[in-house]
Amino acid sequence: MTSLRRHSLAAGVLYLITFVSIPTLALFAPALAPGFIVGPGPDTPILIGGMLEVIVALAGIGTALALYPVVRRQNEGLALGFVASRTLEAAMIFAGVVTLLAVVTLRQAGVGAEGAITAQAVVALREWTTLLGQGFIPAMNALLLGTLLYRSRLVPRVLPIVGLIGAPLLVASDVGVLFGFWEPVSTVTGLAAIPIALWEFSLGVYLVVRGFRPAPITAGLTASADRVTL
Repeated sequence: MTSLRRHSLAAGVLYLITFVSIPTLALFAPALAPGFIVGPGPDTPILIGGMLEVIVALAGIGTALALYPVVRRQNEGLALGFVASRTLEAAMIFAGVVTLLAVVTLRQAGVGAEGAITAQAVVALREWTTLLGQGFIPAMNALLLGTLLYRSRLVPRVLPIVGLIGAPLLVASDVGVLFGFWEPVSTVTGLAAIPIALWEFSLGVYLVVRGFRPAPITAGLTASADRVTL
């Protein structure tokens, strides 16, 4: 296995791992509901959801680190921007997990109705970190990586085009939430997120199954691998 193939396989697997967070929409629902800290029910789903999001955050950083040695040959500035953006996204995800764990802590401490206002404030913080960390920043990721892959032709151009189209749609959806045109969880936000999700999932599958296509920017890596083999 060449170095180039290892990078593509690692990035593809990590991209697919980021989709383990899909169940968190249901797992976190009880904690986001009013009266959670005084209501019945287990805390385990929230804890499981937090673990899944931690995995997603770490996998997200991993995708950037796996792709950087390759895409920096196209444009090092954009490649560094992608690493930074992915890292910032992970930090926002961690912040969101901390807020939910704080709500669980309030519940377990038995603060009762007196802590309801504090809990709602923490939940509001979670909603805003989610909007930025899993809405706006992924759009920036798509613009940076999509541009790199489109120019380098390392993958079929239709893949980054999906990401480049989905990025402004996701930003528009976030702006709508910001100004109260629709709720954070709504049909509009769901539809706006589909292109970015499709872009990341299809990229992950392609990198796992096929790997990078031959391109001028990878000629050095391929040649080095061939010399080592000989």
